[in-house]
Amino acid sequence: MKFPKPHTLQQIADLIDCKYVGDANFQVLGINEIHVVEAGDVVFVDHPKYYDKALQSAATIVLINKEVACPEGKALLISDDPFRDFNKITQHFKPFQASNVAISPSATIGENTIIQPNCFIGNNVTIGDNCVVHSNVSIYDDTVIGNHVTIQAGTVLGASAFYYKNRPEGFDPLISGGRVVIKDHVDIGALCTIDKGVTGDTTIGEGSKLDNQIQVGHDTVIGKKCLIASQTGIAGCCVIGDEVTIWGQVGTTSGISIGEKAVILGQTGVTKSVEGGKSYFGTPIEESRVKLKDLAYVKKIPEIIKQLKNK
Repeated sequence: MKFPKPHTLQQIADLIDCKYVGDANFQVLGINEIHVVEAGDVVFVDHPKYYDKALQSAATIVLINKEVACPEGKALLISDDPFRDFNKITQHFKPFQASNVAISPSATIGENTIIQPNCFIGNNVTIGDNCVVHSNVSIYDDTVIGNHVTIQAGTVLGASAFYYKNRPEGFDPLISGGRVVIKDHVDIGALCTIDKGVTGDTTIGEGSKLDNQIQVGHDTVIGKKCLIASQTGIAGCCVIGDEVTIWGQVGTTSGISIGEKAVILGQTGVTKSVEGGKSYFGTPIEESRVKLKDLAYVKKIPEIIKQLKNK
């Protein structure tokens, strides 16, 4: 998430009331999660296990809960609770804006696009030309939808990320300030839910087709011309390559990648990243020819036991 204009390290430190290490005029351009950070971004880290990863990332400002040696060319924001203060920054630059109308006046809707009854279209939403948005669809703020997109009834685009910190008093949400971006010629089925990025974009690539009742987690990127069947759940921060086929009731863990033209057979649990151009099945996931051969061997176990007893 980029700020509307550059800020200084001093300004951000004052905003969250914390100490800093570095030049007071050090330029701060935005905030991002570690997997999408760029120069000028703030990244937060609150566990020693991840200090090195954050300090060595592309981010040039690290919001951290311990004063450590600052790498050359970077700056630190020293906070007793980086998670809380990251939320403060998000709330300041991307505050929640209530709406009392079905279609926000700041939304942009293209030519020949049809919006069916009972839809909600939030602030700063952009919808391209020749789209059809069926009834009871909710499109949250800042969502971007391309041309020739069809969204079936009951789908929700842009709900908050499922991302929490476990505190003694309960779970504390990481506030989502990102977007959903739907490219051209995408079809989205009924009752799908596509969460916005925490700081970046959740993206559905051009020409991809989603069946009904599919969940796509925050910051996931789905490539071009993918086919995804119903009741699939894709966790946050996944990368799905172009022309991937995912059959029904597949679930993934977060942060995995699926290579181009891979096929994931139904009811598979994608527990790790997999290469493209192959077919996969099972939990834990394996190449389908290997997994099916294993299952064939399992079926032979009673026969083998019987033969051993008769010897």
